[in-house]
Amino acid sequence: MQNYIRKRAVKVGQYIVRTSATVRQAAEVFGISKSTVHKDVTERLPRINKQLAEQVKEVLNKNKAERHLRGGEATRQKYMAQHPS
Repeated sequence: MQNYIRKRAVKVGQYIVRTSATVRQAAEVFGISKSTVHKDVTERLPRINKQLAEQVKEVLNKNKAERHLRGGEATRQKYMAQHPS
């Protein structure tokens, strides 16, 4: 694995833990695809830093459990903007 990939995986992992960011949010901040973020934190990071990888996994599991709430809120906001009371 190239050094810049290692550094990116660690930086992305640290960002996710620090901010509780979703994969999509992290991808936007780092200018990479969601697939790359996911691969970095699920496949590469455990080989580089197991402890950080476990912390990231906890955040991603929490985000996954809450995603239906975020999606519902986004839909509500969309319809409120289209049909103001």
